[in-house]
Amino acid sequence: MFSLRIRLLTAPLLLALAAAALAQAPKPTERSRQKQAAESERAELRQKLSALKQSIDQTESAHSRAADALADSESAISRADRALHDLATEQKQTQARLERLTQRHAELSATVADQQAQLARLLRGQYAAGNEDRMKLLLSGDNPNRINRDLHYYGYVSRAQTALLEALRANLQEVESNRADTLNAKAELDEIAGEQRDQKALLETEKARRATLLAQLSGQLARQRKEAGNVARDEQRLGKLVERLSQLIEEQRKAEAAAREKLRQQQLAKARAEAEKRRQAAAAKAPPGTNPDAIDDDEPPPQTVARNELTPQPGGQSGRSFASLRGQLRLPLAGDITARFGSRRGDGPGGKGVFIRAAEGSPVKAVADGRVVFAEWLRGFGNLIIVDHGSQYLTIYGNNQALLKRPGDPVQSGDVIASSGNTGGSEESGLYFEMRHQGRAFDPLEWVTTR
Repeated sequence: MFSLRIRLLTAPLLLALAAAALAQAPKPTERSRQKQAAESERAELRQKLSALKQSIDQTESAHSRAADALADSESAISRADRALHDLATEQKQTQARLERLTQRHAELSATVADQQAQLARLLRGQYAAGNEDRMKLLLSGDNPNRINRDLHYYGYVSRAQTALLEALRANLQEVESNRADTLNAKAELDEIAGEQRDQKALLETEKARRATLLAQLSGQLARQRKEAGNVARDEQRLGKLVERLSQLIEEQRKAEAAAREKLRQQQLAKARAEAEKRRQAAAAKAPPGTNPDAIDDDEPPPQTVARNELTPQPGGQSGRSFASLRGQLRLPLAGDITARFGSRRGDGPGGKGVFIRAAEGSPVKAVADGRVVFAEWLRGFGNLIIVDHGSQYLTIYGNNQALLKRPGDPVQSGDVIASSGNTGGSEESGLYFEMRHQGRAFDPLEWVTTR
């Protein structure tokens, strides 16, 4: 009898929720919407950097380089690797969210069962009391004290029953919302798994294509590494890129400063106008009025000149200027340093950075907090990423196998931003790294500790 009453009370609510769920049309996952929004935000910045790179290429006379034939393949490998890295992060986060939703579902189910049991007890008590009508009780002629007590009891039961029904309704709605979120999370995991399969297949295809090209071009690559003119052109290209990026960064900084000043002036004008109104109302008086880098050697395998054991760690830099970190920074990659700042490579000019030899795919970390301002393939440097640290300090990471961050992404010290490789025609796997201030390169080893 009592279970029948509970079913009669909750059935319309459950039916209404079920009907509402069925009426909803299939919707794209939240992940799909967020990806579209993020891609839209990146489009303008990507277009600006593409135009910048094209303008640099157009200022050069045509010089055929064997390494250029690898550009498309190396860029595709970088994109596929970055996509897999992003998907792995998404998968981990989505799986954790799914586990939280599953746990919450179990908690809600237990709560709903408890509330139904409470409602059953209330109904049972009401039934045991005879479930008398209030008007009938008032007209019964019984003891007034008993009538008053019973009326209070019925009021309590009624309020408790109403509160329980409202709580039950809210929890049933949350159960339905939880179910929808769980289905969405599962759908997102399926999406991620499908994209991972596609990206892995693309990665394998591009790696095979690059290996074939390397075999075909090995002779040309070896010969062109020995040409000092190529090294000089590479360093001029990077110098132009850094100079243009510095200009863009400064223009953006000035625009943001101008916007802040405009807002401040508007607020000041508004405050003055309000003050003037108050003065007029009070009848008060009015107040008086270059040379970047050669990235690979052409001689027998370079000798190790130093060994770097330390890499950047998260935290410890919050709010500090880049200049104040001199002597406390770490190189972005552990490995053998085979070329120092200023060392000559063959007949070419002195290098403006260091080369750290490491296995392909080793994690490359940001040396300090900043923002990515360039992440693209560049002739002579392969997959190149540049981080702006403010006050016109830039760090440059070249020859990467994959770039794991995009232009505009904020980074913190210790964040993995790339994986090492030998793109751009580099003879060995590792990382080319340099540091610049106001466009001029300086020796990274004077700013870092390696042991």
